[in-house]
Amino acid sequence: MHKIIGKLLLAAGVWLAAAPVFAAEIVVIVNPKNPATRMFSEQAAQFFLGKSTLFTPVEHTDGALRNEFYKKVLDKDSTQVKAIWSKLVFTGKASAPKEYGSSAEVKKAVAADTSAIGYIEKSAVDDSVKVILTVQ
Repeated sequence: MHKIIGKLLLAAGVWLAAAPVFAAEIVVIVNPKNPATRMFSEQAAQFFLGKSTLFTPVEHTDGALRNEFYKKVLDKDSTQVKAIWSKLVFTGKASAPKEYGSSAEVKKAVAADTSAIGYIEKSAVDDSVKVILTVQ
């Protein structure tokens, strides 16, 4: 009996170790000169799903941060979001967001464009960007 429990615990440990975990707090950022001061998740989702052009979304390449943002803010997974953008691009209604490989690159792109909106880890925030939403 102890061997079976030990094997089950070992299997559970291996499974948990393989599961991606993202523990950092995510924030939505804009350029400090942007007049926006606060935003709800539902509002932010509009930009990252191509439903509003008031802000230009700046994306991360695939990864844990992106997946967590999609899940918590967009209530979608990356496959669903890619399908939405593919349709918008194909029909000529929008251009796909530019993608960057790190929060530092997203922050730099947002800092350089007053209409840009992006998301990064809260720990990466500095005075080059303004936080308008903390993702819960």
